[in-house]
Amino acid sequence: MSAIAMGYPPEIDALREGLDGFLRQEVVSRHERHADLLDNERRLFTDEGRYHPDALALIREVRMAAAQAGYYTMCVPTSLGGAGLGHLAWFAGWERIFHRCSEHHWLGHYAISHWAFGPSAVLTQVSERARAEMLESMMAGRASMCFGMSEPGAGSDAMMMKSRAVPDGDGWRLSGSKIWTTNSPYADYCIVFAVTDPQRAAQRRGGISAFLVPTRAPGFVVERVIRMWGSAGGDEAVLHFDDVRIEPWQLVGERDKGFAIAMLGVNLGRLYNSARAVGQSRWALEKALDHVKVREAFGHPIAEYQGVSFPLAESTMQMHAAHLMCLNAARLLDAGLPARKEVAMTKAFATQMGAQAIDRVIQAHGAMGMTTEMGLTEAWQSLRKVNIADGSNEILRRTIFKELLDGDTDW
Repeated sequence: MSAIAMGYPPEIDALREGLDGFLRQEVVSRHERHADLLDNERRLFTDEGRYHPDALALIREVRMAAAQAGYYTMCVPTSLGGAGLGHLAWFAGWERIFHRCSEHHWLGHYAISHWAFGPSAVLTQVSERARAEMLESMMAGRASMCFGMSEPGAGSDAMMMKSRAVPDGDGWRLSGSKIWTTNSPYADYCIVFAVTDPQRAAQRRGGISAFLVPTRAPGFVVERVIRMWGSAGGDEAVLHFDDVRIEPWQLVGERDKGFAIAMLGVNLGRLYNSARAVGQSRWALEKALDHVKVREAFGHPIAEYQGVSFPLAESTMQMHAAHLMCLNAARLLDAGLPARKEVAMTKAFATQMGAQAIDRVIQAHGAMGMTTEMGLTEAWQSLRKVNIADGSNEILRRTIFKELLDGDTDW
């Protein structure tokens, strides 16, 4: 029996069922065959913190298989050659992936093109030459990209970025740095945001442009991989641009109007992170239910103790609310509404409650909940991280209150 009165349309239900089969065949099977590589950080990463080439090959295989099956580009706009299924399908697909895969079968995170490492609405305004030279390989899953927005001194306040693209003949010269750039150690291309009109940028009236840059371009440097949570490697890096030549055809959209392009990606990211929270918390709570039924203490299953059962019940309530918020936000976006307040509320609530839910599941498992084999600490780490990513929860509360002050008081 479904707990959602207004469920998914039949085509999205079918898509989710199809994803189940794809994940079993192309993801779970690879993790089983290559467990000695994928489950062992000492082998998974090189000394400098990058994925081992064999792991990168498996990631590429999953992307390409997903592209061939139609999942990878299912939410890419039709103008780019994708299926253009919209935000509801985007949420539904990602929620299913994280419910089925969590962090144990992390290759599944490459089954749908993520806005920060593959084609999405962010690329709808690329030039014809960029489409011809870069887009086809990304749509097929052979190549990937990254999203260069955050800087060491400009995280939540992106308008403070210092990267500059100064005119050079008919193009530009790009200089500056980026940080927290997901997939950048492995990407073939990077969409880089830089100031092209310092005066307008200082007045917060534009002045930032977007450029699509090959990562092999002279002067494009991956300075170091960022390690987090004590991991041997990572997916984020610090980038440096040393007088990188930018040709006119590499401009994405209009000059000085790149910030709107960036926001397309950030909104997708906020819904994606909400889906991650709902899917992973569902996965974790299901593990907890299985555990508390059989684990005994003082002659009784621990499910009979309110100290165990009430926190799990509370997290179930919270994640049910988060699920409904996600469905509402996705439908508002699909209706063409900005939904700034709703997307902000959804991401802040879902990720915060999701991290709390997994923490409670860890507590219910006792010391076993902290072991690597359970996968719960990795899931908690991923949700703790996205309480900051794509707009910290504090910034989102600021957005919510600003919308309220501006007169948007419906909820």
